[in-house]
Amino acid sequence: MERREEQLGAAGAGAAPALDFTVENVEKALHQLYYDPNIENKNLAQKWLMQAQVSPQAWHFSWQLLQPDKVPEIQYFGASALHIKISRYWSDIPTDQYESLKAQLFTQITRFASGSKIVLTRLCVALASLALSMMPDAWPCAVADMVRLFQAEDSPVDSQGRCLALLELLTVLPEEFQTSRLPQYRKGLVRTSLAVECGAVFPLLEQLLQQPSSPSCVRQKVLKCFSSWVQLEVPLQDCEALIQAAFAALQDSELFDSSVEAIVNAISQPDAQRYVNTLLKLIPLVLGLQEQLRQAVQNGDMETSHGICRIAVALGENHSRALLDQIEHWQSFLALVNMIMFCTGIPGHYPVNETTSSLTLTFWYTLQDDILSFEAEKQAVYQQVYRPVYFQLVDVLLHKAQFPSDEEYGFWSSDEKEQFRIYRVDISDTLMYVYEMLGAELLSNLYDKLGRLLTSSEEPYSWQHTEALLYGFQSIAETIDVNYSDVVPGLIGLIPRISISNVQLADTVMFTIGNPELSVSSVSTLKKICRECKYDLPPYAANIVAVSQDVLMKQIHKTSQCMWLMQALGFLLSALQVEEILKNLHSLISPYIQQLEKLAEEIPNPSNKLAIVHILGLLSNLFTTLDVSHHEDDHEGPELRKLPVPQGPNPVVVVLQQVFQLIQKVLSKWLNDAQVVEAVCAIFEKSVKTLLDDFAPMVPQLCEMLGRMYSTVPQASALDLTRQLVHIFAHEPAHFPPIEALFLLVTSVTLSLFQQGPRDHPDIVDSFMQLLAQALKRKPDLFLCERLDVKAVFQCAVLALKFPEAPTVKASCGFFTELLPRCGEIESVGKVVQEDGRMLLIAVLEAIGGQASRSLMDCFADILFALNKHCFSLLSMWIKEALQPPGFPSARLSPEQKDTFSQQILRERVNKRRVKEMVKEFTLLCRGLHGTDYTADY
Repeated sequence: MERREEQLGAAGAGAAPALDFTVENVEKALHQLYYDPNIENKNLAQKWLMQAQVSPQAWHFSWQLLQPDKVPEIQYFGASALHIKISRYWSDIPTDQYESLKAQLFTQITRFASGSKIVLTRLCVALASLALSMMPDAWPCAVADMVRLFQAEDSPVDSQGRCLALLELLTVLPEEFQTSRLPQYRKGLVRTSLAVECGAVFPLLEQLLQQPSSPSCVRQKVLKCFSSWVQLEVPLQDCEALIQAAFAALQDSELFDSSVEAIVNAISQPDAQRYVNTLLKLIPLVLGLQEQLRQAVQNGDMETSHGICRIAVALGENHSRALLDQIEHWQSFLALVNMIMFCTGIPGHYPVNETTSSLTLTFWYTLQDDILSFEAEKQAVYQQVYRPVYFQLVDVLLHKAQFPSDEEYGFWSSDEKEQFRIYRVDISDTLMYVYEMLGAELLSNLYDKLGRLLTSSEEPYSWQHTEALLYGFQSIAETIDVNYSDVVPGLIGLIPRISISNVQLADTVMFTIGNPELSVSSVSTLKKICRECKYDLPPYAANIVAVSQDVLMKQIHKTSQCMWLMQALGFLLSALQVEEILKNLHSLISPYIQQLEKLAEEIPNPSNKLAIVHILGLLSNLFTTLDVSHHEDDHEGPELRKLPVPQGPNPVVVVLQQVFQLIQKVLSKWLNDAQVVEAVCAIFEKSVKTLLDDFAPMVPQLCEMLGRMYSTVPQASALDLTRQLVHIFAHEPAHFPPIEALFLLVTSVTLSLFQQGPRDHPDIVDSFMQLLAQALKRKPDLFLCERLDVKAVFQCAVLALKFPEAPTVKASCGFFTELLPRCGEIESVGKVVQEDGRMLLIAVLEAIGGQASRSLMDCFADILFALNKHCFSLLSMWIKEALQPPGFPSARLSPEQKDTFSQQILRERVNKRRVKEMVKEFTLLCRGLHGTDYTADY
């Protein structure tokens, strides 16, 4: 090993200056990176470590950092350095060293099979990168060798550990291929080689998935591995057995999500449409899920209904043309279409009671396009079959577009209302499209429905039904010349019959008949044109910007319309070249920057506060839609990634960097004002959401500013922005240090707030809990830091469970459901759960016993489920002790009822829905409501 390291170290010796990259210095730098409170020191350490990773000495220190006596953070850095050296500097490695490097990586992976999982994954990625660089010539049967080596019986690791390590390696191999820097000609060779190697992978996966003795963790990993391999465009017929096994696994709630992901990825690969016979075999499997879907809908199990809908839509949307071509199988495809119709019309209001129906809308476009693309004779046959289906679709969509009752709508959050508004816009677009297929008969159909509704004397009509029908008219009228429609005079005659008792109905009536005095309609129309036709507008961009600028400066419109106008300009500018964008941005926002500079000098007062908030609002709305990047599917997760801007730096980042000092100056005078702080945070939050990775240059200075803001005056908006940064950037090694420093700082400040009495700040506590949950979900390493007082965090979260504000309680429950699954992998979390978990359980039981709103019972059930699943032995001891005292958690309970409840909970470790039902039953008993009229809608 000594000789090999020397040779590898000598290779490419000119790659970096000969700095003192020793093991000791690397460990010191890592300690500084993770634990030094000074942000400048962290940044210096980060830069030094990045140099270390690419230096020739990395071949020496990487292996030593992996020694068993090192902590996981240090081992992780060693594994990452190996991956960087192999993936980026492959040409530096002498060919006679390939085999020994491969052997050493295998040895390390075997050792970490029973060690830290994050280090194991990184080592697997390093070996995957080595395999891709050696395939096919230097390592012709790489995958088969991996399988053989890990199945060897003489390994010191137990068989399950070896199996999971092998599956991890096989999972990351296709993922590493997708992101590798291989030259194009090599990519083709390696892809072909991997396609052949499927023969060594799929039989193993089938065996493990169908083997009754395979533990759940292994089967879950198998499904993830299969999901990774199908993205290499493996022939669909080769996936048949595994797809069928994945369908069978849908009945297991623990495997449900992984099964859905695997099936959807397999069905959605572009090449799949060539394998029509396999696609036809899949239709009965999808139709076979209808009973499970109905049960899920009936029981309010949104996760299951959402997953099944994804599968049905994936098959229908990706392969409607191929399946329509099989005209002798028209009935089975029609059955699939009807199943998707059921998903479109799923009961409940989007997005509060369901989130599934929106998944189906694109399918109806695709199906219509495919039907209308056939030659006349075949099209006529399918028009006869599908016109009634599309008329049914219109009824379903108009029903889904209906507003809830005024009382229910009043409880919706602003975010839910905004999502519903966007959903209705999507429905409107679908109705416009459907008109192409159904023609004038659709307008007549809607007119007849509205006429019957308004002239019927039998039963009073709801304003929601009327509004939805008018909304349908309005949607279609946007695509046709209504002057030539014989329905319009009748519609105008019906409008006076409408009893306008509601603002939403009034709004829709005004939009339907048109009103030139309404600024809303003109601005919203411009916004829609700029969004949907931006690539046709560059020749007119200068004029549109000039007119809009004039209108904004004259303050013709109300504040909300000004914000929409800025969003419209963001869409418009997105289609221009970067130089043009910057030129237009300069003329558009310079007057506001000058105004803001003047306001920043003034003594704070109510009038200049309004002006500051208005200007910051205009900027944040502009940055919400100004997006010059192109989206690309990310193979590592569901988030959207961006391709880099080809022409230069991102214009939004350029502007933000120019005004950053000015914003800080404004903040220094207005730090105590929540509205101004919120407006500042909104600029960065909306920019982060739009730019994603392109925002990276701003991360260090924004983290520093947020830290100073929050240390001076804690505000919820600063925590929400921190949460966004954690979500998008915490997993990037380059950005982890500033984000970790910010996370530790805001946590420390918030914990101090708890000591002073947090009851006056439910919004801060709510945002803090959401931040903690996001950190655990996105980057659990944030909880590995010794400076984080996990015990204090845990105790504060328990306290937050007792707040009267429902959103705060919900956020706290969300934190615990993310924390409890980590008690096995994060030592400090495991320790605090062992010490204080009983306190958490008592707080949950108190809430169920009557101290919390009944609407929150599902959230508390989630905590019980997580405790049972991840801390079973502790829960079985605690729950019996906790329920022992008479009168706890309610004086209405008998000892037998408490005993029954504890036994039921402890028995159910798989089905979360059943636990929710048990908790609902138990809370009704605690409140003396069981069997009364109060339970009817519960």
